[in-house]
Amino acid sequence: MSELDAYRSQGFSVASDATAKVIWPRARKNISVEIVDAMTLAETRESWADLLARADAPNVFMNPALVQAAAQSDSTTQHRTLMAWRLIDGHRQLAGIWAFAIRRPRKSPLPIRVLVSPTCDHCYLATPVVDRDGAEETLDAMLDGIVEDRRLPKILALDMVAADVPTTDALMRVLARRNSPPCVFGQSRRPKLESALDGGAYLANALSASTRKKLRQHRRKLADKGALTFEIASTADAVSRALEKFLAMEAAGWKGRQGTALLDNTADAAFARGAVNALAEAGCASIHSLYLDGRPVSMQVVMRSDAASFTWKTTYDEAYQEFSPGMLLLEDYTAAFLQDKSIAFVDSCSFDDGGFMSAWTERQAVADLWIDARRGGSLMFRIMCGLQQRHRKARDVVKNLYLAWQKSNWSKSRKR
Repeated sequence: MSELDAYRSQGFSVASDATAKVIWPRARKNISVEIVDAMTLAETRESWADLLARADAPNVFMNPALVQAAAQSDSTTQHRTLMAWRLIDGHRQLAGIWAFAIRRPRKSPLPIRVLVSPTCDHCYLATPVVDRDGAEETLDAMLDGIVEDRRLPKILALDMVAADVPTTDALMRVLARRNSPPCVFGQSRRPKLESALDGGAYLANALSASTRKKLRQHRRKLADKGALTFEIASTADAVSRALEKFLAMEAAGWKGRQGTALLDNTADAAFARGAVNALAEAGCASIHSLYLDGRPVSMQVVMRSDAASFTWKTTYDEAYQEFSPGMLLLEDYTAAFLQDKSIAFVDSCSFDDGGFMSAWTERQAVADLWIDARRGGSLMFRIMCGLQQRHRKARDVVKNLYLAWQKSNWSKSRKR
């Protein structure tokens, strides 16, 4: 059982845009905390790369380039990043980074402003990146930094924190010592790829014989229509060109009809272009595609953070839907990931255990939780958490009723 599981079993206004610097009061601990805006992050990318080599939980959504893209695409929201520094032989070494947006919490009707992580609705992991050496000390200093800055909210709303990693366990121990238990709203498990098998052996174990047979038929029929190739765009120029194809394909599909495609929102499109292109410049983004006669039929945007990869967004050409192009592409990039020995695991970035990526057999536990940075917590925090718990339970009831109604209507239509 993780430290977060233990908590769950118990049932448990910013006035200026100026950069702030908060020094942790326990100077003997040799840690200082800066609270900076997005523009400052451009100066820390070398320190970020060094930190990743010392961290237990890589998280691309804390990458300074991505955090900066999120801030630049959303000028109406204030973004702040906690940076913990350790002094070693007179030189500063980055010990931790944790990025937030100051806004209303997601999935909440409460009219309060909190520190929300990750910073953007298109980011899918809130786990801070900290040095494994002294992780608890670093996290404690970060929380103290929040408390001591009068301009910052004291409640942290974390969406999709990795629940089974040493960094989160360290955070739970720190909160226990501070007598400030988190409020855990829910946990889920999403697909993850982590195996020593090659692609063929892995998929043979992960997919049923009938599914593999059906996919072989789809691949053969699609190949009958033209030259079918699997390609990976990895250079900055190639990624930029492929991204534009991705955005156009997504907008032409069901997301475009629903108005939820990235191109349907100026800020979302700006974030996608800014984040993916900035990561690609650093060799941390690629786009895997299945092409038919030189035109993409399915595409997957992949982000990279040290030894971890993240399958960020996927889309396909609905004209070829009957051939399951998304699953065919999954077969190809699964094999490519497993062949690349520099990749330790791949996070699906899925919201739950459903969807076609559930073909991957490993799972990553994630949780939504709120934290009060203050030692001992506060009555207001407990009240807000109680209200939020009730809202989420009511929303889940409505969602389940809707899904049951939808399933019933689908069954009736099948009988006609």
